[in-house]
Amino acid sequence: MQAYWWVVRILLTPPAEAAASQKWKIIFLHVLKGWFMLQAVIFDFDGVITDTEVLHLRTFNKVLSQYGINITAADYYRHYLGLSDFDLFRLFIDEGKLDIASEQIDTLIKQKNQLFEELIKDDGKIIEGVRDLVQLLNQNNIPMAICSGALLAEINLILKNAGLQHFFEVIVSAEHVTKGKPDPESFLLALKRLNEKNINPITADQCVVIEDSHWGIEAGKSAEMHTIAITNSYAAEQLSMAEKVITHLNQLSLKDLQNLCS
Repeated sequence: MQAYWWVVRILLTPPAEAAASQKWKIIFLHVLKGWFMLQAVIFDFDGVITDTEVLHLRTFNKVLSQYGINITAADYYRHYLGLSDFDLFRLFIDEGKLDIASEQIDTLIKQKNQLFEELIKDDGKIIEGVRDLVQLLNQNNIPMAICSGALLAEINLILKNAGLQHFFEVIVSAEHVTKGKPDPESFLLALKRLNEKNINPITADQCVVIEDSHWGIEAGKSAEMHTIAITNSYAAEQLSMAEKVITHLNQLSLKDLQNLCS
């Protein structure tokens, strides 16, 4: 509260003292601007930046086929989209569908990752509107991060192939957290790492999260960040808990993002 009184005092400085206090006015106006403006955008990866969910389903089924298991597309999008590889395999074990020891999950993840890396070379693509949005944010010096349940190697491979890797200051992937979405751990870790890289501190309510699943939106809200849902994977009515729902990234302007944080 004391900081607010200093701002008021400096902005109301009498004209005779204006020259001496001009420098401090500029500093405090900059601070005030930061308090009420967008400071970071955190993207989910699969379903927001790249359209790879169908590839994940294919590789899950390839790995699980050795146990006589097949996930239908309807079940995948209804129940499993948004889960990390570990959480999906763990869930199948807990539900009695996959009869293996938990210690074998890492082996299944490695098998899936190898298959996924082969598929992504030919079938991976960046979703329309992503390039324009990240370039807009970059031009306006808005830090960007990725927060995903995918593996880091998968994320880096796709970003590198698309020439987008340098736009993102921070990437939080499945290996970096103990709890996947809807737990807010990954978003809070992304914020912590952004603050380690930026001089001006960023608070949760100065961040906008862009997600395609209700798990991700729930995680962003639990982290006390602003949320935008894109209907790449779910219908708008299933994402209504987000502050803003869009059908394409090119619907977003810088003002839209700033308004969420104002």
